[in-house]
Amino acid sequence: MQDRQRFSIHHGIEDGHIDKALDLFWQAFRQKLAPVMKPEDKAQLFLRRVVDPAHAISAVSPDGDLLGIAGFKTAQGAFIGGTLSDVCAIYGLWGGLWRGILIETLERDLSEGVLLMDGIFVDSDARGRGVGTALLDAIAGEARMRDLRQVRLDVIDTNPRARALYERCGFVAGDVQELGPLRHLFGFRTATTMMLQV
Repeated sequence: MQDRQRFSIHHGIEDGHIDKALDLFWQAFRQKLAPVMKPEDKAQLFLRRVVDPAHAISAVSPDGDLLGIAGFKTAQGAFIGGTLSDVCAIYGLWGGLWRGILIETLERDLSEGVLLMDGIFVDSDARGRGVGTALLDAIAGEARMRDLRQVRLDVIDTNPRARALYERCGFVAGDVQELGPLRHLFGFRTATTMMLQV
């Protein structure tokens, strides 16, 4: 059972939490993104340039510490968005072009009636306290508020712990996408689409 007294759920991310949110994002997705986005200092500059706090839901402890984030993507933007020009602004023209092409292979298109999740992550010190479950519940609530019927996320084959959480929260596995030769770069072979009816 979740201990709701130990944290609260908020729409958006407070200004004072942006740095920690991006640090937690990088910790969660470093293995997948670092081969394309390194060096790390430039990756952090890029993330700060493209982050949209309005496309996130945050879990915060009673003493004001950020515990976790669930990001989502809509036609109006994404938690971590950006364009090719944003990539080039940080990495230069050539460095931005090849990185942009590779990052594009990980992008997922929006679908009518579906809220697309754009990452979920919890501070390692806060795991096991129901934070991830509460964030997923809040994402489902966000979808209902927007009159959407489903929530979609994609989970990679090297993250069975996350998949187990999604299944406990009612997500059902669907299509499996093979990464092909790019698996050697990104460090995973497949990504499974999971859907939640709301």
